[in-house]
Amino acid sequence: MTEDRRNILFFPLGTFGRDMVYALVTNFLLTFILFTQNLNASQLAAVTAIMIGARVFDALNDPVMGNIIEKTRTRWGKFKPYLLSGILLTSLVIFLMFNVPLEGWAFVIFFGVIYFSYSIAYTMHDISYWGMIPALSRDAGMRNRLTSRTTLIAGIGGTLANILIPMLTTGSFAIGGSAKTAYGRIALIIAIIAPLFLLFTIAGAKEDRRDLEKTAPPVSFRKIFSTIRNNDQLVWCCIFLLLQQVGNGIALSGLGATYIYFEFGYSGGLFSLYTTIGMLPTAFLMIFYPLLSRKAGRKRLAEILSVTAFAGYVVTLVCGLVLPSSSMLKFSFLTGGYVLANFGQYGLYLIAMISILNTVEYNEYRNGTRDEAIIASLRPFVTKLASALTVVIASASYIIFGVIDYTNSISDYENLAARGIISEADKLSSIEAVLQSAGEGRSTAMLCAMCIIPVILLVLSSFVYLKKYRLDEKAYDRICRSLEERNR
Repeated sequence: MTEDRRNILFFPLGTFGRDMVYALVTNFLLTFILFTQNLNASQLAAVTAIMIGARVFDALNDPVMGNIIEKTRTRWGKFKPYLLSGILLTSLVIFLMFNVPLEGWAFVIFFGVIYFSYSIAYTMHDISYWGMIPALSRDAGMRNRLTSRTTLIAGIGGTLANILIPMLTTGSFAIGGSAKTAYGRIALIIAIIAPLFLLFTIAGAKEDRRDLEKTAPPVSFRKIFSTIRNNDQLVWCCIFLLLQQVGNGIALSGLGATYIYFEFGYSGGLFSLYTTIGMLPTAFLMIFYPLLSRKAGRKRLAEILSVTAFAGYVVTLVCGLVLPSSSMLKFSFLTGGYVLANFGQYGLYLIAMISILNTVEYNEYRNGTRDEAIIASLRPFVTKLASALTVVIASASYIIFGVIDYTNSISDYENLAARGIISEADKLSSIEAVLQSAGEGRSTAMLCAMCIIPVILLVLSSFVYLKKYRLDEKAYDRICRSLEERNR
């Protein structure tokens, strides 16, 4: 088996379980807290502040981790030691995150410790994983294939988690009869799956290790900041990705689940259906992105995808406001709008990923060093920062719209069911009564927030990419040719 075939087979498989972890924590941690913890506004604000603080910490942690990886010299290379140790620590952390029985301020304190621990552990293997791609191939076509195949497997893992977690934690199909029990068992399963799949990458993928023959660079903040400061295209890519990820995250990992529950009832099956149908078209992009990018070019493709996402948000907002409340017709149109919005946004995410990775050669061309791990570290940092900002928007919306008064009542019934004090049927009927008492105003407010804010961010992100990013296909090929001539 050739090296390229080994890498195209074994490298993508490693992210299947990792993206299940990411989906669990990013998309459902806030939902888990809302529906299993009785928190007042101060405690919810503290949880939000912890998430923000952890992301600010990542502003230093991610590039530092990238710098540490660049310095590493082992018989297993510079990436694989951190893949193994990082995923094992992550599995332990997510198990504890969803299985420690604490309440109130005790839970908030524990959450602070465990969430920062998750940030460190996940960063270890995430930076290592994505940092490997430039080292697996320098050919632009192969890199596109690797990235699209990897995002396909990541999408399968993440989508599977996004489908099953709501179904198995909410409503009549909840494992163990309560959300608290269900999340604990799901966390255990994912904690086992994640390291098993990453072993495919650790054992099977083979990176180019010629750069390990060079003297290891020192770990320094000056090196990190100089790499970022001297690579203007990297900076603009990160701004583009940040705006895009915050806008895209509001519907799925932010307000989406709570809106669906308030509007259509406490059933995880409906939210699973919403996300399943909404994410299906992204499989098309995962498979055919290299072809579309080659035919249309990244900038033209970005224009098309931006218009598609914009149309999706308009459909969602208009149909959500004018169609009959709680009707399946309304649900169908909302889902259709999400299909368009998610298709466009996911395509923009793929463009951002490729664009960031291509700044490795731009960095080598301008500054003489590739700094693969440092540059690759900025993608996970931006996505984590975006997830934190999404939580800020969601938490602020819940407090402003008065949603937490009702989610606290729901969590009370969930905890009573978990302790066996009330039956599952009594729990579900009581929760439905709570949701009916909330009124339509809160659902409408959440709908407006999850459509209008993403549209504003979509316009800004598209402007940044189309006007500020200059490293298109022709410029990238010219740089690669220049580097080949320089290295002869």
